Amino acid sequence: MAVQFGGIRAVDNVSFHVKEGEVFTIIGPNGAGKTTIFNLISRIYESTAGVIIFEGKDIAKCPA
Repeated sequence: MAVQFGGIRAVDNVSFHVKEGEVFTIIGPNGAGKTTIFNLISRIYESTAGVIIFEGKDIAKCPA
């Protein structure tokens, strides 16, 4: 997934897989894109590239 704000690419080429029952965390310094990734997953932001798949479905195509 990726997201861009104006000319700034905030998140670029992020990919991960979380298995059922698995605990997963995203860590990094301030400004690394952690909150932006959360906002993409929760559909507050739209991805400008790529897709987010949850239970085999593209979340952008699921009802809110």
